[in-house]
Amino acid sequence: MSMFPVGHHSRETNSRGASTEQLKEDLRHLSQTVEELVSATADDSRSNVKELRSRAEKRLRETRTRIEARGEKAYNDARDGVLDSADMVDRYVHQNPWTGIGIGTAVGVVIGMIVGRR
Repeated sequence: MSMFPVGHHSRETNSRGASTEQLKEDLRHLSQTVEELVSATADDSRSNVKELRSRAEKRLRETRTRIEARGEKAYNDARDGVLDSADMVDRYVHQNPWTGIGIGTAVGVVIGMIVGRR
């Protein structure tokens, strides 16, 4: 019997892949707009520059908002994953105290051997 939920990893991987693709697309759009702005400033037509600058600022704000939202989501997902894992470990140790003591002892012995060699 596994301690970890089945199928949880594949959903995260698909979500992460879609998020990465969306981020790439956002950055590609932003890059195109900035390139257009640079090109427009070369011919110095004031109305064209203002329009492209406005579009670039809008895309920059949209991209920044999306990136911040993804960062918050990634943080929350990581935090929830750590809390879920800690909860599972806590339950496992309470259900199997002697196994937990054995694992703790083994880890202590290994760390002691590593530290003792220095």
